[in-house]
Amino acid sequence: MDSKQLRVFAALLVALPVLTVSAPVAAPKVQIALYYESYCGGCRDFIMNQFYPTFEKVGEIMDVTLVPYGNAEEYRSGSERTYTCQHGPKECVGNLIETCAMSLLKNVSVYFPFIHCLEVNIESGDPVSIGRECAQRQGIDFSPIDKCQNGPEGNSLEHQMALKTNALEPPHYYVPWVTLNGKHTDDIQNKAMFNLLRLVCGTYQGKKPSACSEEVHSRSRCYKKASLNNLN
Repeated sequence: MDSKQLRVFAALLVALPVLTVSAPVAAPKVQIALYYESYCGGCRDFIMNQFYPTFEKVGEIMDVTLVPYGNAEEYRSGSERTYTCQHGPKECVGNLIETCAMSLLKNVSVYFPFIHCLEVNIESGDPVSIGRECAQRQGIDFSPIDKCQNGPEGNSLEHQMALKTNALEPPHYYVPWVTLNGKHTDDIQNKAMFNLLRLVCGTYQGKKPSACSEEVHSRSRCYKKASLNNLN
């Protein structure tokens, strides 16, 4: 092939359409948000028997949000805010510990096991002692969490939890209150309470993890006072 033919061949190659093979786009994770309070029996049951076990099995396809506020009430007191919790002052402290843990530990794979441990054991003592024990088991320094929950940082962080909870649409009237990809319906709630693993796996649009197979059940709730009155 002479130089003229080579130039023609090169020109033809340039003119051909360029085919590129792009990397496959990963399916979006399933967003599961839980609005709850630390001493609510139904919330604890859901975390222990549904949410955390599902996270352990298929956490790689989940985007987890935990909002520990629930049926609390917030009041402005000078530059700070005070909180009244459905199950008493200990619950407010429990909520603060979990809120501070999330803010300080950052990684859901670190703070969710801590919160799970706290929820499993929280009724056996005061939340600060239980939180310290859970942190020690997992090699977490509890001092910054304790300082946070007992000071202005925790107060400010819990205000953010109040804002998130009060912004729910529709508004919550019991906890645990679950949203799926930002939405709450009775159908979503019932499916989450009955078998969260099935709900997450059924929603995920990518290749299903091998763990998408088991069933566990949990249906307890803690209603707001106004909602209880409406039921009577």
